[in-house]
Amino acid sequence: MPLNYSKWDQLELSDDSDIEGHPNVDKKSLIRWKQRDIHEKREVRRQNIARLNAQIACDNILLTRIKEIYNTLSDPAPSTPTTAYFNALVERLEKNPSRDCPPGSNPDKFEQTYDGMLFSLVKQVGEEARHRVKEAGTLEAERDEKITKHLATSIGGHVTGLEKTIEKNVAELASEEKEQKKHITMDDLHDGFESKYVPPPPEPAPVPHAKIDKGKGKTTTTTTQFEVLNPKAAAAEAEDDGDDTDDDSLPELTPSLEAFSKIPVRAYEKSFEFIQSHRDVIIPGASDALLVAAFRAQSAGKAKYAKQCVHQSLLLQYCEKLGKDGVRVFFRKMIAADARAESVFVNDMEGTYQHLVERVNVSLKEQSESTGQEQIQLVPENPNQTISFNVPDGPPPEEIQLEGPQAETLDIEEVRKALQFRWDVFEAFPVDFQEALKTNELDAVNKVLGELDVDTAESIVKQLDMAGILSFAEGGIRDETNQGKETTVE
Repeated sequence: MPLNYSKWDQLELSDDSDIEGHPNVDKKSLIRWKQRDIHEKREVRRQNIARLNAQIACDNILLTRIKEIYNTLSDPAPSTPTTAYFNALVERLEKNPSRDCPPGSNPDKFEQTYDGMLFSLVKQVGEEARHRVKEAGTLEAERDEKITKHLATSIGGHVTGLEKTIEKNVAELASEEKEQKKHITMDDLHDGFESKYVPPPPEPAPVPHAKIDKGKGKTTTTTTQFEVLNPKAAAAEAEDDGDDTDDDSLPELTPSLEAFSKIPVRAYEKSFEFIQSHRDVIIPGASDALLVAAFRAQSAGKAKYAKQCVHQSLLLQYCEKLGKDGVRVFFRKMIAADARAESVFVNDMEGTYQHLVERVNVSLKEQSESTGQEQIQLVPENPNQTISFNVPDGPPPEEIQLEGPQAETLDIEEVRKALQFRWDVFEAFPVDFQEALKTNELDAVNKVLGELDVDTAESIVKQLDMAGILSFAEGGIRDETNQGKETTVE
């Protein structure tokens, strides 16, 4: 077989043969300068590639959210005023922002999160729209229509601009990666033959399986069934085993897997260190045991721990799929904050978790239907969030005083319309549901919702969200409209 030596053409050499300098300059110094120049350019290119990958990933996420806002402004729902929707959006981003942020950013710093970036944009767009309408001397009857038009036009311009920026960065990234592949670097070198041999330690035992008691005779029992997220693997195991008792068992967490499941999401360095010191984590059935634990935790309302179990299960699955050296390859990319690799993994993890949440909800619904009851309940999807209610005391007063850092940028008439809309929706609710809302207790609200039929309860929940009464934090408009009180906007 002929040998291929073309790869050596990619070597970037800097020895005596390719250095031509001035006779009065030391040749060794010229060689060192040449080497330093090569390494400096290589490092700048590597940093630029990492920056472009991170920027493109961040911009793609922001583009999706901005497009969603633009579509809502361009084709608003007839039941919700566009200005009320936009004001509610600004209020949510400011008062109850998500901590999601690009890899490497600090989630505790608002301006580094996705919601923080989006808030800066919509705040600027809203101020510009109100300023233009005010300068144009628009009539009060045409005010909302003009503001809506300016908002849609401005957001559409940002969508177009961000798309061009992403296209430019993608082209620059392709150029940089093409230039990088022209030369062989230390990252492309691998270990050769090893002269020493150390026998591997014995393989750890697979995860234990808990037997599910079927009962004796004709006794009727109620059991919880767990959906297998990897049906093909489960079917293969069932065919290999031939024992009927294995079909009635579920993988259980070992002490090491239980400790592994408690590592926070995206703490890749801790997970890598744990795997290195606990070889019994990489065993057959470990990922399935973690998924079973996630299902149980989600069913018990422990959403944060359930998500951690899903995250750790997928870590093991990815390491297995990457082959014999999969653990090192996977964690090297994750710890180095490879934007593309981490984006694929995080999206897979979020999708798997959402699928698990849906299956848990279906399971709980089936259990409820088996008892003849079907209910609509309010449950926060994010374990770090709590549900509260912005309950109005009455219609907006004749005089409204605006206070706080945003007072100058808010329009009194828009605030009045938002408060009136909230009050009208609240008054239309049943009396017992109004009383439950006034307690500001989630259990009291869920109790009333559980007594209503599904269609009525779903309609009420939509109205709560539309009017800004349903909130995952204290709202920006605090309604204190008792007689003699003023309304304060923070």
